[in-house]
Amino acid sequence: MANRLFQGVIHQMKDAIDRTFGVVDENMTVIASSELGKIGETVLDFTPTIESQANGGYTYKAIPSNQGAKYSVFVDGDDLLASKYANVLAVAFSNIKFYYDEKYDRANFIKNIILDNILPGDIYIKARELYFNSDVSRTVIIIRALDSSDVSIYDIIQNLFPDKSKDFIININENDIALVKETAQGIEPKVIEKMASTIADTISGEFYAHVVIGIGTTVNNLKDLARSFKEAQAALEVGKVFDTEKTIVSYDNLGIARLIYQLPTTLCESFLKEVFKRGSIENLDQETLFTIQRFFENNLNVSETSRKLFVHRNTLVYRLEKIKKITGLDLREFDHAIIFKIALMVNKYLKSNPIKY
Repeated sequence: MANRLFQGVIHQMKDAIDRTFGVVDENMTVIASSELGKIGETVLDFTPTIESQANGGYTYKAIPSNQGAKYSVFVDGDDLLASKYANVLAVAFSNIKFYYDEKYDRANFIKNIILDNILPGDIYIKARELYFNSDVSRTVIIIRALDSSDVSIYDIIQNLFPDKSKDFIININENDIALVKETAQGIEPKVIEKMASTIADTISGEFYAHVVIGIGTTVNNLKDLARSFKEAQAALEVGKVFDTEKTIVSYDNLGIARLIYQLPTTLCESFLKEVFKRGSIENLDQETLFTIQRFFENNLNVSETSRKLFVHRNTLVYRLEKIKKITGLDLREFDHAIIFKIALMVNKYLKSNPIKY
């Protein structure tokens, strides 16, 4: 597509520039030229920069670009005029490519949808212009890099999902890559989670980089992709608070954590004050909190919890009585246990001060 775009512009310019000129790709292969016989040639083995530079009888200059393939212009000659031609052509081709991508590039179209940069009413009009299949199932997955690395996560994901007609990989910021994956109708969430796990294992096992992955819900039309994207973001943020050990966090599996995350902090603070009338949750030491956690993990079973903690049953009962005395809640009663569990999560949420979307 870029080849035809550049060649069309060159055709209109060639009468105004009395020298051979054209465009090379990142492999220094001529993809468009005022001299048609040069197309397909590999000119030199070097990398042009954003400053015009002479090499092998031609002047080269990289075309500025934020993403995607890297192109450069070349002009016959190594004199000052050739340098001026190269500078002007690089600016012209950069602007033309940008506006063309804005209008016709599918990946940019998807990016505008998930970032809410396009009006809902314009989505299907634009989709028809791009011959875009609007009504298929898609899932937004966000891959977030946890550490700085020389490895390009973007390139890795592109290699894993090379079908650019169905799957779209989008740079969101320096840490987050969004994968908009076309999926089968009625696909099970476990299948998507398994795919996400494969992504994480590949990045970690082969490239020694660490990521966490948030998965939004599967949607069946383009306009809902923005919702799936926000869900994937929320999954990462909620997971950072409540599931710090998980690499893959799915919005569908957030459970009550999703509800707590959406509550105003003032309401959460009021809830904690109401639950802990006798004393603050801060009055519980780490040993007691650890005991509570294990008690919940063993479904409020005193015998099983004492066995897992390697303590006598009476010791555990004593600790539970101590908790009841401090908080007024008896964790052996189901209703009290639910309230206490939620209170612990709310307290953790308030301490984390997560980002809201």
